[in-house]
Amino acid sequence: MSDPLILAFDTSAAHCAAALLSGDRVLARVAEAMPRGQAERLMGLLHEVLSGSGHDWRDLDAIGVGIGPGNFTGIRISVSAARGLALGLGVPAYGVDGFAARRRISPGLATVPATQGRLYVDMGDAQPALMLREEAGEHAGRIGAAIAPQPDPAQLADAIARLAAERWPRPAPAPAPLYIRPADAAPPREAPPVLLD
Repeated sequence: MSDPLILAFDTSAAHCAAALLSGDRVLARVAEAMPRGQAERLMGLLHEVLSGSGHDWRDLDAIGVGIGPGNFTGIRISVSAARGLALGLGVPAYGVDGFAARRRISPGLATVPATQGRLYVDMGDAQPALMLREEAGEHAGRIGAAIAPQPDPAQLADAIARLAAERWPRPAPAPAPLYIRPADAAPPREAPPVLLD
């Protein structure tokens, strides 16, 4: 069996990142900073990664995707893209959470940046928590660890690809977003107006 070709990507923060892995070799790794526009850029970026490495969509054996936590819209963009690609190409899509990807990159307490000076914190076997940065530091001290440095987005995509490769060729459930907290947006409190015929 030849080495699997795995395309991984992540848009869980203000970036669009992708990596292409063949066996243990990284064929391409790219990241673009972008606070908005991931939905418009993602498929073009993935096409560039593939074609720049001499491959096309039909060569892929699997998809790896970052499922969060992070930006709600960004997570939905990449998870939806991964599910659509997997269905269209007939390959598995492996969802990889941001904590697992970060643990793959560096030792220490894995955290994911959140808004308002907070961090999503890996709590081991328990549900991840949302904490102020200071609280996360105190938690790290209690467990005898340091907060691991944040990887650059290209490293994150690389780690997602490698973790997906470890699961291949096993079947996988469709990737689903990892949300730690409810969305900031909420439905209106007022009842909608009555529509007249």
